[in-house]
Amino acid sequence: MPKEKTVQKRRRRTPDEARSEALAAARSLLLQAGPDAVTLSAVAKKIGVTHANLIHHFGSASDLQAALMGSMVDDLRDALDAAVARLRTDQSAPRELVDAVFDAFGEGGAGRLASWIVMTGDTSRLEPVRQAVLGVVDAVDEMAGHDPQLPRERIKAAVLFIALTAFGDALIGPPLRDILGQDDKASRRIMADLLPAFLERPKGTG
Repeated sequence: MPKEKTVQKRRRRTPDEARSEALAAARSLLLQAGPDAVTLSAVAKKIGVTHANLIHHFGSASDLQAALMGSMVDDLRDALDAAVARLRTDQSAPRELVDAVFDAFGEGGAGRLASWIVMTGDTSRLEPVRQAVLGVVDAVDEMAGHDPQLPRERIKAAVLFIALTAFGDALIGPPLRDILGQDDKASRRIMADLLPAFLERPKGTG
């Protein structure tokens, strides 16, 4: 006796639910296969809706990608804000500072996001992250007791150093660590060891 064909009923979604599920699916495709994989048809297939349904919610593939970028930028900003709160309450040693920034850049595919935005040439999309990054600088300045012998520009250099390393680690860290026989925390340990040299008082001050 032939098996009965199972027909999966489409689940009714509110517009907000549909957009949220589509963005989650688009993020998954981005992380798995890169920006070219984020198409309306691929996202529609992933969440079980029609191509026309996604056009209704987003308008076009470029609009879907723009919405995904916006969502991921918001998540990165929130992660950096959480890092600032952590730094302001934990009286962090160098490793805690490094972990806070690495965690922020590692959340939700921030490495892929940043490289994608750079490839599009529209770095203005990162503007919402600007204040969050400066918030990290403010938090480190507070941790140092607003020491006049530790200029703000030196703190900015330290945050830049950490952020660039965290970005690189998020983007290509796993295969590089595998090639070099290093564990998952190697980049963080190296950065924590180097960080005091950035934050120490310039020679000749007392």
